[in-house]
Amino acid sequence: HLPGVRVNIAVGYGGRQEIVDAVRSVLREAAAEGASLDSLAEQLSVEDISSHLYTADMPDPDLLIRTSGEQRLSGFMTWQSAYSEFYFCRALWPDFTRVDFLRALRDYANRSRRFGS
Repeated sequence: HLPGVRVNIAVGYGGRQEIVDAVRSVLREAAAEGASLDSLAEQLSVEDISSHLYTADMPDPDLLIRTSGEQRLSGFMTWQSAYSEFYFCRALWPDFTRVDFLRALRDYANRSRRFGS
C-alpha cells in the first residue's frame, strides 16, 4: 500500500471523446447561464476544460506506463499527460507483473522532470 498514490486503469476509454465531452459540458453550463457564444469564445480557458474532464478531481499523472511494447499513447489521457513521463514496457497488460511495475518506478525515479521546458 502506497499512501497518496493513485493508479488509473482505463478500459474502453478515449481521450479525444473525453475532451469533446468536457467542451460540451462547458458549453451547456455557459448556455444555462445565458452566456453568448462570443463571450464564451473570449473567456474559455484551459482550466474551464480541465475542470470538466472525467478526471477533474484527480491530479495529472506523473507517470504513464504503456504495456504491450507499443510506443504510442493511443489517446490515453491526451489532455492530462502533457507533462507526464512515459514508460514503455514490452509485457502485455495481463502479464504485467509487480517486477515490471517496480522497474517503471525505478526508471521514473532516475529521471529529471522538466515539465515542458
